[in-house]
Amino acid sequence: MKEFLAAALFVCVGTGMVSAEPPETYSRETASKRSSVIDAIKQISQEWGDAAVAGDVDKLNQILADDWKAIAMSGNLVTKESELANLKSGKDKLVSFEVGPMDVQVMGNVAVVHGSVVEKRIYDGKDASGQFLWMDLLEKRGNRWVVVRSAGARVK
Repeated sequence: MKEFLAAALFVCVGTGMVSAEPPETYSRETASKRSSVIDAIKQISQEWGDAAVAGDVDKLNQILADDWKAIAMSGNLVTKESELANLKSGKDKLVSFEVGPMDVQVMGNVAVVHGSVVEKRIYDGKDASGQFLWMDLLEKRGNRWVVVRSAGARVK
């Protein structure tokens, strides 16, 4: 019985070694692809801020999925429609921003990114500037990544 189990184990391990890609090739390709995806996701975060400062509704419309929703700093639920309307009307004006380090976790066609940002912002005529922590959930739809959910909190 022991000999049978040893033989079966040897066959399973041997088959796995033959059919598996060489680890060094797999690691290099995966690391390169993963790094490229992480860079693209970080770039989307930067482009979002740039679009908000410029009042570029068309660019923001591309970044946010049609079903995007967020929990705003106020605790209210925000939709893509209301976000774009606030930008168009000038109710929400991002004057400047500086994004801190970001951490990205990619899981297939879904990614989570979180980081910090210092903003100078005017909302509804009042200074809403500050430092914030944020998290976005992105999904790859077709050939591009879009933000599907967001949340943020003011740093006290």
